[in-house]
Amino acid sequence: MIYRSLADINIYDSPKLDRLATQMAKGRYLQVIESQLDFLKIQLLEDDYEGLLDRQDFKKLEISDRQSFIDNLPPILSAQEISDRHTKVITFIRQAMSAPNEYLWGGTVAPNYDCSGLMQAAFASVGIWIPRDAYQQEEFGKPVSIEEIQIGDLIFFGNPTKATHVGIYIGNSGYIHSSGKEHGHNGIAISELAGLDRVSQWYANQLRVVARITTCSKVGTLF
Repeated sequence: MIYRSLADINIYDSPKLDRLATQMAKGRYLQVIESQLDFLKIQLLEDDYEGLLDRQDFKKLEISDRQSFIDNLPPILSAQEISDRHTKVITFIRQAMSAPNEYLWGGTVAPNYDCSGLMQAAFASVGIWIPRDAYQQEEFGKPVSIEEIQIGDLIFFGNPTKATHVGIYIGNSGYIHSSGKEHGHNGIAISELAGLDRVSQWYANQLRVVARITTCSKVGTLF
């Protein structure tokens, strides 16, 4: 059975429903994988992301069907068409930055985002689906050297084995990202690859790779 959300819904990664994994924006689709007493294990169809839905939020869903989901998928775009939409992606992020916000682990809907949730929401706003988490987005993008970086490229940070943070390049060494309280801005702000401020320096020491989004994610792989 396929369902469509009638409101923004929190999706959790703990059976206690106390740890946010991601958020399901109004209008997205899901499929129930498993039913438990207090929650439903679900899969979001646009990015195949799995999580737990509080049974109390089931009333925020409506029954849908495969064809409705397919009909609402954005068209597949060429690399050039994706590049042409980078300006609108960055505009979305700048507008999110201008509103009062704070960092939210798992945040994928306004006003509070985590790093990769902000990137996914921004690209989705212009009809480009990318994976949910930073490490998945890094694997999905096309690696480019730091010397070849262009506006709209994604910059990944983390440890030697995995990307744990992502921002988007806006030119002149700057990138926008949503970062946490301890080492970041506690929300959406601009940092610099060669910046001397505390936050820029923290992430510069964890720089992994630059990747360019050149294709749309193949959504709906369950079908």
